[in-house]
Amino acid sequence: MWYGVPWWTKHKTGAHPLLRVPPVPQPPTITLQSPKDYIFDPRENIVIICEAKGKPHPSFSWTRNGSHFDVDVDSKVLMKPGSGTLVIDISGEKAEAYEATYQCLAHNEHGTALSNDIVVRQSRSPLWSKERTEAITVQAGVSLVLHCRPPAGLPPPLIFWMDNSKFNILPLSDRVFQALNGDLYFSNVVPSDTRNDYICFARFPHTQTIQQKQPISITVLENSQSAERAPGFMAPVGASSTQMVLRGQELELECIPEGLPTPEISWRKEGGELPSNRMSIVGYQRTLRISSVVESDAGDYRCTAKNKLGSAEHSIKVTVQASPFWISAPRNLILAPNETGILNCRVSGDPKPKITWSINGMPVDNAPLDPSRKVEEDTVILNHVQSGSSAVYQCNASNEFGYLLANAFVSVLAEPPRVLTPPNNVYQVITNNMALLDCASFGSPMPTITWFKGSTTAIQNVDPYVIHENGTLEIHTAQPVNSGRYTCIATNALGIKENHVKLEVKEPTRILRLPEYKVVERNMDAVFECRVKHDPSLVPTVTWLKDNKALPLGDNRFVVEKDSLTIRDVSEEDKGTYTCIMNTSLDQDSASAMLTVVDNPMSIPQYNQPDPPSDLELTDQMDRSVQLTWIPGDEHNSPTQKFVIQYEDLLHQPDVWVNLTEVAGSGTTARLQLSPYVYYSFRILAQNHVGFSQPSHPSRQYRTNPAAPDVNPSDVQASGTDHNNLVISWKPLTGLQANGPALRYKILWRQKDADQEWVEETVANASRHVVTDTPTYAPYEVKVQAVNDYGSGPEPQLVLGYSGEDLPSSAPEGVQVMVHNSTLAEVHWEPISSSTVRGKLQGYKVYYKRERGVHETEAEAPEGAAPQTVTFGGDLSEGRLPGLRPYSVYDLHVSVLNGKGEGPPSPSRSFSTPEGVPEQPGFLEISNPNVDSLTLEWGPPLNHNGRLTGYTLKYQPVNSTSELGPAKLMTIAANQTSVTLVNLKSSTLYKFYFYATTIKGSGPSITKEAFTVMDTAVGVLCPVCLARPPGPVFGPLNATASEDGAMLNWEYFGQPRNIFVEYTVEHSKEEWKREAVNSSAHSFTIKGLKPGASYKVRVVARDPVTDSMVHSTEEELVSVPAVANRQVDIATQGWFIGLMCAIALLILVLLIVCFIKRNKGGKYPVKEKEEAHQDPEIQPMKEDDGTFGEYSDTEDNKPLKGSRTASNGTVRRDESDDSLVDYGEGGDGQFNEDGSFIGQYSGKKEKDTHEGNESSEAPSPVNAMNSFI
Repeated sequence: MWYGVPWWTKHKTGAHPLLRVPPVPQPPTITLQSPKDYIFDPRENIVIICEAKGKPHPSFSWTRNGSHFDVDVDSKVLMKPGSGTLVIDISGEKAEAYEATYQCLAHNEHGTALSNDIVVRQSRSPLWSKERTEAITVQAGVSLVLHCRPPAGLPPPLIFWMDNSKFNILPLSDRVFQALNGDLYFSNVVPSDTRNDYICFARFPHTQTIQQKQPISITVLENSQSAERAPGFMAPVGASSTQMVLRGQELELECIPEGLPTPEISWRKEGGELPSNRMSIVGYQRTLRISSVVESDAGDYRCTAKNKLGSAEHSIKVTVQASPFWISAPRNLILAPNETGILNCRVSGDPKPKITWSINGMPVDNAPLDPSRKVEEDTVILNHVQSGSSAVYQCNASNEFGYLLANAFVSVLAEPPRVLTPPNNVYQVITNNMALLDCASFGSPMPTITWFKGSTTAIQNVDPYVIHENGTLEIHTAQPVNSGRYTCIATNALGIKENHVKLEVKEPTRILRLPEYKVVERNMDAVFECRVKHDPSLVPTVTWLKDNKALPLGDNRFVVEKDSLTIRDVSEEDKGTYTCIMNTSLDQDSASAMLTVVDNPMSIPQYNQPDPPSDLELTDQMDRSVQLTWIPGDEHNSPTQKFVIQYEDLLHQPDVWVNLTEVAGSGTTARLQLSPYVYYSFRILAQNHVGFSQPSHPSRQYRTNPAAPDVNPSDVQASGTDHNNLVISWKPLTGLQANGPALRYKILWRQKDADQEWVEETVANASRHVVTDTPTYAPYEVKVQAVNDYGSGPEPQLVLGYSGEDLPSSAPEGVQVMVHNSTLAEVHWEPISSSTVRGKLQGYKVYYKRERGVHETEAEAPEGAAPQTVTFGGDLSEGRLPGLRPYSVYDLHVSVLNGKGEGPPSPSRSFSTPEGVPEQPGFLEISNPNVDSLTLEWGPPLNHNGRLTGYTLKYQPVNSTSELGPAKLMTIAANQTSVTLVNLKSSTLYKFYFYATTIKGSGPSITKEAFTVMDTAVGVLCPVCLARPPGPVFGPLNATASEDGAMLNWEYFGQPRNIFVEYTVEHSKEEWKREAVNSSAHSFTIKGLKPGASYKVRVVARDPVTDSMVHSTEEELVSVPAVANRQVDIATQGWFIGLMCAIALLILVLLIVCFIKRNKGGKYPVKEKEEAHQDPEIQPMKEDDGTFGEYSDTEDNKPLKGSRTASNGTVRRDESDDSLVDYGEGGDGQFNEDGSFIGQYSGKKEKDTHEGNESSEAPSPVNAMNSFI
């Protein structure tokens, strides 16, 4: 299951957008709709709102009074484009025609969502019915009611009374009161009430019209003396009444008394207290209002009317009922195929609501049968959902007072994980602050988030790390060691996605050199220093303030530099406090100092702490206060800022001085508030800018008289330590608070709501008291009062506590397990009754233990580890079990927790998790490296997490710049443990990714790198297969010079790195030149060196990332021999002449032999033979692998010195060479009529016939030379 995440998130360095999730199918959701009761003004258009979202965007339709409403038929009705909102033009029409109950339907291919039933009614302001009012004549002092009886409007009107002569609202009082129904009540009338224009007005809010009743006339007859009478009630009538109110609404109770004098009203609730935070008494105490009514507000309320002649009471019995209200509304579900989901529609109400379910607007009983769907009253269970079963479910809960309608879609999606947080985010935080690394994800099934630091270290959810449910990694106190690269991996059954972020923990910014207090002569310069230490990667900016305000703009006298502020040519206006603020992008630090400007150097004062005050005198002595006066000491050129007055209590704490109060630096007297029963001595310290003075000499001792305590003990608590006791504890009073001798504590307690009397106990020198033989976890009211020999403290505050808890006596019942996927299950249980909790419910504890794999029998199962536990706090009835092992059988039970401990376990339930992806293979080893092949061997995963279906191998070459080449994939059977890869490139680094797979997909990979062997005669093992011998990584370097180069040979035993041959001219300042070499090579020839020059050469191994030198051979000196001038006339050389003569003689001998042969054996077309046959000796010669393997290919394939090589790599021959070779070397098939000359002139034995691509290789220069022999 997947839960949404916000599109934007914020981390330490600011806000950044999350990657947008590609659109995924989504059933419709109603986002905005009109209220259930829509009253419209007939002068305006009717607008019935209906907005919805979904993918694809939904279309809309309407019903009216339960039947389809064709919007297109009525020209007065318009539906807004892209919306379901209806606009009905009622101008010129009868508005009553559109009064009806409307419902909006939003639908797309994945389902249909419904709006509430919207009852549309026209507002009305009817006229007052015609009536004839009679003039009223009453005696003074009697009660009177003027009835209003306004017309029933929609919505109901607002009522008020006015007098017609002045059009003023009638003043109200406790004697003259307007009731909630609009009637006007007189508790007793007086002559001034005589008036002929009492008018009741009704204002209708929607139409903004006012209607009025006919005026009422009242004449009050004066009596010589009005008869006083005891109170009674004009409304409600009788001694009691009842009233019903709905939960969540406002309760208004009204009591209107009559009597003379005018009675006063008070309110109370029988057997309970009025809710002070939701209660108000208004209307001259006549009306009690309680907002947001709850069930506990039900009960008997009493209003009491009282005057000097007596009192009267009226009881109102309030019952609370409730229209349906949500306990848990159904939530949208996104499920993967074969997952299980639950829709809960938990409501309450009084009477109990009836719950009905619909699917896409159709009652569930009429919907197509679906065996995966199970409806149980307020719950829909969806087992093993399939693709294409997306829908919108409606839950309707109703009773006689109303209804609730909720839409919840079930979208069946199979989506691999996606990480929504942008890649490569860099988070910066200051040391010791909290760091939050985001990893918002999307997927179905819901991805599991795993964090890694570096490449291999998995982060556990333990200090200092916290992995939040949304994937965010929290480091609550970041340290520099936490800096580095972090990887979050989102995994579900369909794949794996990773994201990399970087955390940089910076040093805090601190001001090391603070600005100092300066006294500067006028017209001189003032310099404040402000040197800061900060993280090298952060750039600080300095800001200077004067008296907490910015420096004056455009004033060039203020010069701000990196570490200082200079004020040139200071004047009197420059004095003040200067603050240096050092800011970085992450933090700041600040420091301040004062500048004082003086007239001349002679006036620069010497500053020091003030002298202590003297002559301390106590006057105007009273029980709780005394007047202290003193004479200030010398200020030493720095004004006194304040005086600190301290006292010593010689009775309770001798030799301890405590700050009592502070006085401004200009003061010399203070009124000190004192406590009783204390032996006081006082002393004073003065403070200026430099510091504090020494303390003054103490005053004479002043003793205050004892008194009763002023305060009671604080922090009073009541709780039990055992199931049958109550421990009452408090914080004792100090000696200064005792106020008198023999301090002790009076403890009072009683069980709440048990009609018990207070139990009292007095203790001394204690801070706790234990009450025994109490019932288990019963509420108690507790008070603790301080007492001494002079009386008791004030009335103590009431504290509520509970006696001790006992272990729960029962276990949860109805334990069920819903398996969501291979690693997540949801457990449900029925909460236990409060009577069996026997304490404060702390939550429920779930024990679950893996017993065995699904494929294992009980006998094959290994010894199980300790069970895992997860605790769900509060009064929950369900919880999730993450991190399960796939393809496993688990045993589970649930117990309840209270403050005492854990109750008995529930009966065990077993459940199985489906297959998941396997763990990574146990190991991966690479052996038998060859020129074009490698052998891989592996071990199976430690945990298969299902039935292993095989392995997947992905490999790709890596070039010298660490770039990856094209990847190849290979599927391998599950029973294989090795494979040999062929047709690989020689001398190439390959990277291998090896996965194990089940039917659910591939698990995490194990990776390795290895080289193939260089294509030489010597089989050099890959570095990963060689055990490095002890000693240096490089063996000795051998260097041999040639005419234009140098041959280098070495041994290398290190890890695969970038290997270079580097050289430079001796005594030259030029940089070293380098040639890249395969890391498996052991020889190299440097070409193009200058003859006669000396070179320093070395072989180095460099880091592939930083290019820094890791290992190096010793430097060798190579001297390239000088070459003599060879530009001579070759025709004059003796050797050349001799060679030509020998060739001529040889040709002559051959011609003679051919001539004799022709005459003897017949005529042979020699020229045709030459053209038709080519000497195999001149064909390319392929050496056997391994022969003379100590030489490299580059050496073997070089032509001999002096030979001419064509551009295609073959040795050129002229026509005379070809014909001579044919006859001199011969071969099978030449002169085959008699065979007399076969093989007689061959330079060597026939070679074995070679297959393959010989014709594409260069001819051996050795064979070419043999043809001349």
